[in-house]
Amino acid sequence: MRSLRLLVLAAAFVAPLLARATDAPRPNVLFIAIDDLRDWVGFLQKNPQTRTPNMDRLAKLGTIFTRAYCAAPVCNPSRAALMSGLRPFTTGVYENNNDWRTVIPPELPLTTAFRNAGYWVGGSGKIYHEAYVRRSEWDDYLAREGGGNGNSQKGLKPSAKAKDDGVGGIKFQPLDNEDNALPDYQITDWGIEQLGKKHDKPFFLAVGLHKPHLPWNVPQKYYDLFPVDQIVLPPYLANDLDDVPPSGVKMAKPNGDHAAIVKSGRWKEAVQAYLASIAYTDMNIGRLLDALDKSAYRANTIICLWGDHGWHLGEKDHWRKFALWEEATRAPLIWIAPGVTKPGTVCDRPIDFMTIYPTLTDLCGIPTPKHVEGSSIRALLADPKSAWTQPAVTTYKFKNHAVRVEGWRYIRYENGDEELYNEVADPNEWKNLAKDPAFAAKKAELAKFLPDHDHADIGGREGAGAEDFGGGGKKKGKNKKAP
Repeated sequence: MRSLRLLVLAAAFVAPLLARATDAPRPNVLFIAIDDLRDWVGFLQKNPQTRTPNMDRLAKLGTIFTRAYCAAPVCNPSRAALMSGLRPFTTGVYENNNDWRTVIPPELPLTTAFRNAGYWVGGSGKIYHEAYVRRSEWDDYLAREGGGNGNSQKGLKPSAKAKDDGVGGIKFQPLDNEDNALPDYQITDWGIEQLGKKHDKPFFLAVGLHKPHLPWNVPQKYYDLFPVDQIVLPPYLANDLDDVPPSGVKMAKPNGDHAAIVKSGRWKEAVQAYLASIAYTDMNIGRLLDALDKSAYRANTIICLWGDHGWHLGEKDHWRKFALWEEATRAPLIWIAPGVTKPGTVCDRPIDFMTIYPTLTDLCGIPTPKHVEGSSIRALLADPKSAWTQPAVTTYKFKNHAVRVEGWRYIRYENGDEELYNEVADPNEWKNLAKDPAFAAKKAELAKFLPDHDHADIGGREGAGAEDFGGGGKKKGKNKKAP
């Protein structure tokens, strides 16, 4: 009888606590996506020239991941994988001409998981690859970005200091315009507007910024932050491709963008332009963070900032993404989760962006759908030194994969070509160890992480979904209207 009375008393004590826990407001989510942003941000200390004070202040408030990698080094498959929870080799979405909507039904995406849990879900800018939109996933979405798309040059005027519009497909020029002339400013304004509203439900607010996607056309003042005579080029080895197998050389395309840039003598100008575009985006992020700080949601909002993949600026004679090396696959990732992350923490565990979907559902108390192929990193957010045994896996086109673990990168191409890099001794990936018998065991160890299935490319019309470089690249064919 005494035991029963103790149980009753304990229940009476615990019940109010459980009720309060149940009644606690669910966290909001501010989901910030940045297009083509590689590891050139202050907090990753990769390029000391970059200026990203706003992203750096955000980094100081939570946990940064120094080795975060995309699921695919291409806009469309990277975003489709992150948002759906399904890897490219599961869906067959490998390139920009693959219409992800044909293989990822509306009930699977991250947005649907949050809506089903009672969240208001809204967005602006580039979250998915904007060649394929499905607005039915959202409660509200910015309809017009001030020019129709993030790469539009409508209403923009070259600065008097602009020479021309760039070199070949690498488009850049300073502008004689104010900050608000670019679509990213309106995209950010929309996010700021939502943060200023009263929401009756918890919200999932996605803001997708286009810069530093090509063209690197931003106001002259951002170019002025980086005098071209002071630009330092990225680490470069003239014979870097000598030990890269044919499949890797084919991806590098050394006779394309890089040859044109070198011939033009404007390599430093191109680097200047990329840095200027990053600085412009950082300004917009600062505006968004200021609005959150002034809002009623500051203390109860999870922030997840990510770049969709990296970018080469001449390393391995390569420009753009579209490759499986460190520069194309690494991107910034910042998490702030009230009650979980601690300010100024750094996690060096290699992870990939397939962790974002399940981590958000985990942090918000939402069941993670069974189809999701990533794992929550909540434990790493709480303690960045927690054990983590899963590799980061990146896929580019059919059956080409990179496996990234602490200290190593292993690449295997569809035809069996291989690359192996010791990231501690060789952070620039200048020495391919794949043919050295001394590393056969290491290759075999990492090969175990390669996928056991590779869905065929789902196809698409040539040029469909091609990226618009604002007058440089042209789309071939027309895309279907969104279903």
